[in-house]
Amino acid sequence: MKRNLLTMALLGSTVLGSAAAADVTLTIESWRNDDLTLWQDKIIPVFEAANPGIKVKFTPSAPAEYNAVLNAKLDAGSAGDLITCRPFDTSLQLYEAGNLADLSDLGGMANFSDVAKSAWQTDDGSASFCVPMASVIHGFIYNKEAFDEVGVSVPQTEAEFFAALDAFKEDGSYLPMAMGTNDQWEAATMGYQNIGPNYWKGEEGRLALISGEQSLTDEAWVAPYQTLAKWNAYLGDGFEAQTYPDSQNIFTLGRAAIYPAGSWEITGFNAQAEFEMGAFKPPVMNSGDTCYISDHTDIAMGLNAASPNAEAARTFLDWMGTAEFAEIYANALPGFFSLSSHDIPMQDPLAQEFVSWRGECESTIRSTYQILSRGTPNLENDTWNASAQVIKGAETPEDAAARLQAGLATWYAPQQ
Repeated sequence: MKRNLLTMALLGSTVLGSAAAADVTLTIESWRNDDLTLWQDKIIPVFEAANPGIKVKFTPSAPAEYNAVLNAKLDAGSAGDLITCRPFDTSLQLYEAGNLADLSDLGGMANFSDVAKSAWQTDDGSASFCVPMASVIHGFIYNKEAFDEVGVSVPQTEAEFFAALDAFKEDGSYLPMAMGTNDQWEAATMGYQNIGPNYWKGEEGRLALISGEQSLTDEAWVAPYQTLAKWNAYLGDGFEAQTYPDSQNIFTLGRAAIYPAGSWEITGFNAQAEFEMGAFKPPVMNSGDTCYISDHTDIAMGLNAASPNAEAARTFLDWMGTAEFAEIYANALPGFFSLSSHDIPMQDPLAQEFVSWRGECESTIRSTYQILSRGTPNLENDTWNASAQVIKGAETPEDAAARLQAGLATWYAPQQ
């Protein structure tokens, strides 16, 4: 009897040991250390509950150190199973070096559009190596109380936009628009790349620039600079020395009526502003025109090609293409919108306003991010400078466009 009990105990411990050995632990590499509690408290528990044999650990690095830390781990063979992917060339280089697996055959990839996948594909689109997670959308955030007080309507067209700015300037109670040129990137990202897609028709123009069918001196690419030059009159004294944090503070303190924005501002603005906010999309030239928005690909997740847990990792990545993941992620981080085709309602009203434009407008991404900033001079950095110079009145729109085109043509064959 004792022998039988001992045998059963040993058998039981062996079975339990086998079950424990069958558990797989996946490790996620990321630069989003501010997301740690989101993953630990909201995302991972939902996945683990549905996949009891798979455990997940989120192990982020400091954002500025992520690329170097990740490359060192990959070289040493100690990188995690899942790798958070930055958009475009940084991740493409990892794929080309054999560090990221091809995920083109992953079922969940069917839930993402070509635009959504473009930041994590080979140039010819033949391989996709990261599952898209989120994008940020460009537009304008405004102070609803200021609009009501001054009697200004939310603008839909460019003429209405400048009429609104004129009304605030004449009233004098609010700075018409909070934006500076000191940091340069702000002028390009929330200026040129914000309004530009309505001129170059989104993906149509962006892809034509890559192919060489259009150039930066074409009217569609010069016209946004001509509009930016007009912003000068509405930014207030000293905007040339105004930094990005300065602009944020001016708006959230209630001193400005309009803020050229990206949706990434939502969480911070909600915490700081004591007035009700709204958002409007980049104004079109004429009422009824097709509108285009910069719905810019920001973050994705890939599979370490050397992972010993590839099957479990693919299960997790496939789940990332579901509506369940999209709803958790997008509502936990308002302003970082799911790139999937699922219709995810936002709990935050400002976030819902931004994401609603996807149903009204054509989506595109920032024009300089794919392929066109690989050489020297760097088109992205040059666009920062050109946008700032044009707004300050230090360079004409035509001269800025000609300078950028000349720089691009020195190294990019389709533009030569």
